[in-house]
Amino acid sequence: MDSGAIRRRLALGLAVLTASGLLAVAAPGEAQAAASAHCPGRKVRTLPFSTGTVLVYKRGGYVCAVTLTKKPGVKRKMSVSVQARGSRPVVDEGRFAYHAGPVMVHAGRRCVWLKGRVGQGSVSSGWILC
Repeated sequence: MDSGAIRRRLALGLAVLTASGLLAVAAPGEAQAAASAHCPGRKVRTLPFSTGTVLVYKRGGYVCAVTLTKKPGVKRKMSVSVQARGSRPVVDEGRFAYHAGPVMVHAGRRCVWLKGRVGQGSVSSGWILC
């Protein structure tokens, strides 16, 4: 192998390492929060609001939700709730640094109402996933 080919391979390897390092630095808090928010199933909704986001997942009649903050690492009052129509809401609230939840309900084919709050910002979905 000639020296030009070695240089090209080294340059490619360096570019890959640099790109992966930049991705790791770009959103470490959000990646940490998403990795620790364990909701099974597929993501069916994203409900953004001024200070965070509620992620909604569905699997086999169950609906799961988690609220993520836009400023991870700082403990703030946060909450998430999921309510299947005709049932009481399941709520997780407190002072968290990364996320509230996950919370899960069995909705079957019933509509669900989701709420999320981080600090002063909040979202309320109305009846969805009917």
